[in-house]
Amino acid sequence: MTGDLLLVLALLGAAIVMFVANRPRMDAVALLMIVLLPFTGVITINEALAGFSDPSIVLIAALFVIGEALVRTGVARRLGDLLYEKAGNSGTRMLVLLMVACAGLGAFMSSTAVVAIFVPVVLRICRNTGTAPGQLMMPLSVAALISGMLTLVATAPNLVVNAELLRQGHEGFGFFAFSPFGLPVLALAIGYMIFARRLLPDRRPPGSGGRHAPSLREWTTKYALAGRAFRVRVPAASPLVGRRLEEIRLRQEGVNLLAIERGHRFATELLRPSGATVIKAGDVMLADVRAAAGRIEAMRAEFRVETLPLEEGGYFLDHSQEIGMVEAIIPPDSPLVGSTVLQARMRAEYRLTVIGLRHRQEVAGPDFLEEKLKAGDTLLLTGFWADIRRLQADSRDLLVLHLPAEHAEVLPAAGRGPIAVAILALTVALMVLGWVPNVHAALIGCLLMGAAGCVDLNAAYRSISWKSLVLIVGMLPFSLALQRTGGVDLAADALLAVAGNASPRVLLAVVFVITAMLGLFISNTATAVLMTPVALAIAADAGASPHPFAMIVALAASTAFMTPISSPVNTLVVGPGNYTFGDFVKVGVPLSVAVMAVSVLLVPLLLPVR
Repeated sequence: MTGDLLLVLALLGAAIVMFVANRPRMDAVALLMIVLLPFTGVITINEALAGFSDPSIVLIAALFVIGEALVRTGVARRLGDLLYEKAGNSGTRMLVLLMVACAGLGAFMSSTAVVAIFVPVVLRICRNTGTAPGQLMMPLSVAALISGMLTLVATAPNLVVNAELLRQGHEGFGFFAFSPFGLPVLALAIGYMIFARRLLPDRRPPGSGGRHAPSLREWTTKYALAGRAFRVRVPAASPLVGRRLEEIRLRQEGVNLLAIERGHRFATELLRPSGATVIKAGDVMLADVRAAAGRIEAMRAEFRVETLPLEEGGYFLDHSQEIGMVEAIIPPDSPLVGSTVLQARMRAEYRLTVIGLRHRQEVAGPDFLEEKLKAGDTLLLTGFWADIRRLQADSRDLLVLHLPAEHAEVLPAAGRGPIAVAILALTVALMVLGWVPNVHAALIGCLLMGAAGCVDLNAAYRSISWKSLVLIVGMLPFSLALQRTGGVDLAADALLAVAGNASPRVLLAVVFVITAMLGLFISNTATAVLMTPVALAIAADAGASPHPFAMIVALAASTAFMTPISSPVNTLVVGPGNYTFGDFVKVGVPLSVAVMAVSVLLVPLLLPVR
């Protein structure tokens, strides 16, 4: 063992100790290694920094952007809601569905891409259910890693192993040759994670335990808005067709028109009503009505409109992507003090409608329009989110008191979900078919997402987890340093010496253990590159078939559960899950041992050694 190798191993050991102690934070340790490794003389500073230009790093960054586009367009929300609907209140069912969905998608595309897409989905599920992200993020990464055991194209190590088989003149693996091994492992992992949930941390993100923002539903109850929301369709025979709203004077009848749904050939548009708006046949009106029941029925007959049922959620909560509410307080120096709600002309000034009034803690009844406003009164206003944000940014007469929790859920690119899904499908297809390299396909997807308005440049830069990228980049130079100092060759020679005349199952177990342990320090792709020739040489020496030994390398390369630096998949969930190095060791080591036992049992049965 040379002095250079001892230096590299000492630095690697120091990095692992700091990772375990979680001091300093992991990306700081990675930067420290980038600085210190060139001092060994084994690699240059340019080689230490080469990870920033590594295609896998660019690929991960691009996938973060694609994931952000799926969040902004509502695709991630819909997927999370679908999982939430299917799981109900069962945490176990949620975990199972999440792992199955992640592994299923990961069988046909990059596992790193799958995690980048699912992280915002899981965070939304956690917000909806009150679950700590740490309870679901590690099951997500485990499922993504196991997805690499399901198909030939699921992960790079599978392709490396297959290429080495073909290079040495052996028959390669079929597309689904990995599935008989991956499916039992997935079932095992799901069962294990259900049991191991008690070992997962329940750390909440900073600020998550504070006072929560009020919701639209809470305001609907607080201001007694139930029963005041109406949704009516204007048929062709209605006398309203062709008339301007200013001609009808609905407000004098106690009707506040909030929005108009107008259908087009392929979509429905939600319009902001104004006095000049002309009503068309088929328009659907969303209105707040404070008139008596008898007068409401008389207006319905007079205008010959059809009353439509409201969707679940009460006061137009199903339109919360477009229409919201805001509580605003009247300051002492406001010119609104002493005027009535009608005289305040909020609709003309801010394009918002006052639907509730609160004097101190007392909520006024539905006939509050003629009540005089006092300093300290709180108004509940409704309207389009763009108008609410304008009130928040430039209000001279009112101070915004509360925005509802739904404000944070408003999608910046609502309506572009189908486009985002189509671009994602194209990106996945390019990866699966191999027409262009994966990183090229991901960059194409990013550009298309931007061109389609699914994500903008500022949001794209904010979406990238630079902490995760720096951590991966900082550990990449160790792979080159270990190869250059002979550390990898030393390990391979030792393995061949240990193999001796052991039985095939023992040989497979030894290959699995060495491959998995090597994967703790270098990427699983590099591990496959280094270990596949060694495994095939052992098979030749033992007079055995090369296929079970090649398969065991591929399976072991995907068994990267034990540390957060074993795979980029793990690194991506460290931040969102608030994990430490020890969390992965505690949960991942037993799972790795179980996967090894299953693999060593199944591989010789399904791929005969002789």
